[in-house]
Amino acid sequence: MLRILWIVALLGLSACSTSYVSPRVAKTGPNKDHVEVIPITGENLVRANQSAFVPKALPQAFFQTPGSSGSAQATGTVPDTVQPAHRRGAPIETRLPPAANPGPYRVGVGDVLILATPRGGSTVEQLTGLLAASNRRQGYTVQDDGAIAIPNVGRVQVSGMTLEEVEATLFQRLVSNNIDPAFSVEIAEFNSQRVSVGGAVGNPSVIPVTLTPLYLDEVLAAAGGVTAADKDDATVRIYRDGTLYQLPVSDLYARQALPRIRLVDGDSVFVDTTYDLNLAHAYFEQRIQRSRLQQEARMVALKQLETEFQIRRYALSEAREAYATRIELDSVDRDYVYLTGEVKTQTRYPLPFDKRATLADALYEAAGGIPTRTGNVREIYVLRSAATPANPSAVTAWQLDARNVANLTLATRFELRPNDVIFVAEQRVTRWNRVVSQITPSLITMGAQASLN
Repeated sequence: MLRILWIVALLGLSACSTSYVSPRVAKTGPNKDHVEVIPITGENLVRANQSAFVPKALPQAFFQTPGSSGSAQATGTVPDTVQPAHRRGAPIETRLPPAANPGPYRVGVGDVLILATPRGGSTVEQLTGLLAASNRRQGYTVQDDGAIAIPNVGRVQVSGMTLEEVEATLFQRLVSNNIDPAFSVEIAEFNSQRVSVGGAVGNPSVIPVTLTPLYLDEVLAAAGGVTAADKDDATVRIYRDGTLYQLPVSDLYARQALPRIRLVDGDSVFVDTTYDLNLAHAYFEQRIQRSRLQQEARMVALKQLETEFQIRRYALSEAREAYATRIELDSVDRDYVYLTGEVKTQTRYPLPFDKRATLADALYEAAGGIPTRTGNVREIYVLRSAATPANPSAVTAWQLDARNVANLTLATRFELRPNDVIFVAEQRVTRWNRVVSQITPSLITMGAQASLN
């Protein structure tokens, strides 16, 4: 009698369409021609990933920095160099400046640094725009705030440092950005330290101070030499730190015992053919005025640059926050993958920006993994439309068999595409347990009714 009740119950539940229906990938049936099941193997991964796909990109506001540009104002016109008149005077006393030893060269505003990498290839050389290879060396100018701007790293303060200190600072910044640096720092242009030469010389000019010591006789030679017709009546005057030093040109070239006079940053040299100090002072005052004008212009430019950076920083922050809000409100066009079946969370997974996601990313980040108690790890499918005009319902079911856990490495290489459906089938015992759990209440009810009758 009980067996008859079981049979009647099963037939009744089937007739009433109340029996358990399990989702599955149909490999047979009337639509079997529309579904092609392909196992996910190392050989088939190339076929699965070959379809054209470009991930959606974040707006440019996420890649820009406020310090991408900015320049200081020009210093304006400065007074012309005073050209002293030739007038013979009495011999003048020689007053030499004290010996100068400024120490190693320190990088300053206007210097151009080269970050050179070794030949043969390295991690650093492969970074776009960061450090150029030795055959494509790229210079970075020290800007008014004392920093150089390096792409992917940002602004690095280098002013006032020696080359060794600059290398150490850049090394730390690159390492903090997860970059393994291999480079050397060189100075391509020396623009921050100068010595000016004027007066009775062939080419009044400004001579840069470099890594090697700069001496008075070399500066005069670089300026075209002394042009005074009578060198016995010519005087070299050196203005340093508010003090005027002097010596006759004849002594400079005639006295071998005269020590070489080393010049340092800020020195001004003036060669005249008179002993009237007023003309020399006028020249040096103009040099001071020029430096003062340049300093004032730099201060104004720095304030303007700081304001510009602040405005850009606010604009970029506002653009990024607005875009993040749009993502939260689901008003941004996104690509999604859908997860269903025996996963911990049935959901949709947004494909990330600017990179490609894999089957493993979706399974373990969005779905929370596969419950091994109910999920059939043998039947993990990625359902992808393969529609054609001749077969608009065609679907490719990429099947991953994870009974061998080593095959999960294939999931880390299987790239997802928009609108893919990830489906994990249920285990057979799970299907039977669910059928029994649905039938049992009905059998108990039917048995009770039969006993009453």
